[in-house]
Amino acid sequence: MVGSTLPRGRQLRIVSVAATGLLLASIAVASPGNAQTVSSAASEPAAAVQAPLGVDEIASSPNLKLIANLPKQAPFDTTAALGTDIAFQGRYAFVGNYDGFVIYDVAKPSKPKIVSQVLCPGAQNDVSVYGDLLFLSTDSSRNDDSCSSTSQSATNKASWEGIKIFDIKHKASPRYVKAVETACGSHTHTLVPAKDKKSVYLYVSSYSPNAAFPDCQPPHDSISIVKVPLKKPTDAAVIATPNLFPDGGYEGRTGGSATTGCHDITAYPTKDLAAGACMGDGVLLDISKREAPRVLHTVRDTTNFAFWHSATFNNRGTKVVFTDELGGGGGATCNETVGPERGANAIYDITGRGDQRKLEFRSYYKIPRTNGDTENCVAHNGSLIPVLGKDIMVQAWYQGGVSVWDFTNSRKPKEIGYWERGPLSDSQLIVGGSWSAYYYNGHIYSSDIQKGLDVLALNDWRTWTAKLAHFRELNVQTQPSYLSW
Repeated sequence: MVGSTLPRGRQLRIVSVAATGLLLASIAVASPGNAQTVSSAASEPAAAVQAPLGVDEIASSPNLKLIANLPKQAPFDTTAALGTDIAFQGRYAFVGNYDGFVIYDVAKPSKPKIVSQVLCPGAQNDVSVYGDLLFLSTDSSRNDDSCSSTSQSATNKASWEGIKIFDIKHKASPRYVKAVETACGSHTHTLVPAKDKKSVYLYVSSYSPNAAFPDCQPPHDSISIVKVPLKKPTDAAVIATPNLFPDGGYEGRTGGSATTGCHDITAYPTKDLAAGACMGDGVLLDISKREAPRVLHTVRDTTNFAFWHSATFNNRGTKVVFTDELGGGGGATCNETVGPERGANAIYDITGRGDQRKLEFRSYYKIPRTNGDTENCVAHNGSLIPVLGKDIMVQAWYQGGVSVWDFTNSRKPKEIGYWERGPLSDSQLIVGGSWSAYYYNGHIYSSDIQKGLDVLALNDWRTWTAKLAHFRELNVQTQPSYLSW
């Protein structure tokens, strides 16, 4: 089923909604009612109720404030429909969900509105956008490549995982265009524009092969590269599967992950660089030849890192921040027992020139607040804040909230702002919190796993120049430079 095109007549289940909700201080707003029908009128939120003490209370630094929350709408309002990654284009934010994706109108950040919701189950449904196209990662084995597919064991040769492509020219009615199967599915993907601007490449990350899986056999030391011709996206296909670990990668240790693929890759196209977070390895790549990325240097942390999860360059392309998703995102790793160097970020400077460039470790950064044993908390997805002359980023920490921190001095990173809710429960660990927290055109947007879309305002003299930057499109894993504005 590689590269199969959906038959004519296949319909997407699209729910178009215009709804707003505002969450301030410790006030919880009930989810609106029936969202299954098309509506052009904003629904009124239910009467606010006071949240129980210790649950959903909000703490923040004075410079970072929540200005809006739009709860998940039916049919995405279940605890199993987890909110995931975010992409941006113009006035729109595109948020993945384990059950599909949601398009928000954020032209007025304090009053975000849902434009449409597309039901298309297939974890994680990480999302990126380019022009009129949207790309969705499917990393759960399905019985076919449709949006009405059901779960099916990867031991079945006919099962499908990979990339789905949508036409989003009309935001209220996205159209499913194409599916491309990839080895071991697509846990995440990274969009890299071709130098001739006629195509885009998707660097597809996946991992955990199994001898019982016909389409995901060990060893799995490669990524898949999908080429998408922009004028004819139905011709999208896998064109390369470069092996990043010819030596087999890190073999693992107690409490650490062996390398059997990559979790995430961040590309910096204008620098012809990429950084791969690959379970047991951190990798610096030369991507000057888009179809043949080349490993420049590989690093390992055999003491503290458990799972190399994601990466962020500084604007100059002279540093990389790698995250360690200790506990897989479902564990309470910001408590007193874990310590400040596990489940943290690791900051590396890029030294040398050309093919001699290397990653050199400088320090760790972890949020300085202690979270409870019922709060899943660990370093997760973040982005640079486009501040002139400084290296500052915002980052999601699941139920540890949103952290704004400065790593201009690689050896002495420091937090300069934070915002977080209290635990979802005081008695049991329920997975939730901020999955991704990204800065886009003056505001911070956070995809909360359970609570929906949060919008935050950052007002700090150290970051004011960021408000001068404006991006027409932002896929955080396709890192832009902000020197030219």
